[in-house]
This record gives sequence, C-alpha cells and structure tokens, in this order.
Amino acid sequence: MRIVLAANPEADQPWVADAAADLARQTGATVAVVAVDEVEIERLAAAPRAVFTERAERAVAVAADRLVAAGVEVTRTVLPGRPLHRILEFADELEADLIVVGSSTRPAVAQRLLGSVPLDLIRKSARPVVVVTHPHRA
Repeated sequence: MRIVLAANPEADQPWVADAAADLARQTGATVAVVAVDEVEIERLAAAPRAVFTERAERAVAVAADRLVAAGVEVTRTVLPGRPLHRILEFADELEADLIVVGSSTRPAVAQRLLGSVPLDLIRKSARPVVVVTHPHRA
C-alpha cells in the first residue's frame, strides 16, 4: 500500500503525520510525504520562490522525521506550483492508494475566497482522501 501525505507548508500539523504513521503501521504501507511551494507564477509571487520552497522543504522534513521515528518507510518530495493539481499528479504518478491531508488552517472566509486544498482534494481525487482534523478541536 502507498500513502501520500500532503504536508502543509503554512502550518505545523504533527497530528497528521501521526495519523499517517498509524495507518502505515496497521497496513504495512509506505508513505510519500509531499509539499508544494504554492508558487504558480514566480514573477507574481510575494517573495522569491526560494522562500516558499524552503517552507515546503521544512514541512516535508518535519512530517517525514515523525514518520521515520514511528518506524515508517518514507520518501520526501517538494514540488513547485499549485497544491491541488500537483498533489493529485504526484498521487497518480505513485499510484497511491490513499491521500492523507490535514484540515484547512484558513479561516472560513478565506476558504470561501481562496479555496481549501483538503476539500478540493476530496472533490477532485479519484482515490480516497483522509482529512485529519486537530485532535483537540470538536
């Protein structure tokens, strides 16, 4: 079994990696951690792409380190571009069985204006998507 864990460069969500680790241990799955730098057109970005890439790399490293500490086999990938499309492409390339993502960290108004990657993944993915919410929120 192959799991894609979509790490969020905008938020530290250790409970998402923990949930993916639990799934991987129960199923014998490997986990491919991916983060997308969220820069579609570099010249229109608020900062150089390197700033966004560094955040994505940090998100991948934090999630992957948690998974490795839990004894899970992990690969790490950072991709350029729009998160929704790149995560779906990555999962297709890997022939993933499941995508795991954390719930949106954007306020409801921002979600309506800018969209929500987790909700969009649910709507557009041809494979199952598990959205992991913060364990202390009702």
